[in-house]
Amino acid sequence: MNIRKQNKKGFTLIELMIVVVIIGILAALAIPRFMQATTKSKQSEAKQILKQIYTMERTYRQEKGVYLAGGPADSATGAGLAALGVEIMPTALYSYSVTAVAGTSFLATATATGLDDDPTNDVWTIDQNGNLQNTTNDVTG
Repeated sequence: MNIRKQNKKGFTLIELMIVVVIIGILAALAIPRFMQATTKSKQSEAKQILKQIYTMERTYRQEKGVYLAGGPADSATGAGLAALGVEIMPTALYSYSVTAVAGTSFLATATATGLDDDPTNDVWTIDQNGNLQNTTNDVTG
């Protein structure tokens, strides 16, 4: 009796379709989380520069007795916050401004439009007490 052994190599179409569906499900779960993590990492720029503005405003007040209003910072020319010693790079994602009220308080604001795929603004503020707040959050989900 001669029994032939059939050598089956490869995958069936069903097995390949199951793998494609599993990869699709994983991608559907991973891509939004990746986008959210990317946006959060971009927000660290605003937090860092606003904390620097806070520190420099406190130092300026110790020297002069009042807070300095820096106005809007122009990242192309470096004007606006130069009196505080804060440099905004031309590649900055956010635009920055500082307003002072009678030299007794200040509010620094960082605003970015469209950190991710939507046109929502992302707005951060810090005041003379060091209260850092995200007033409008662009991170979705």
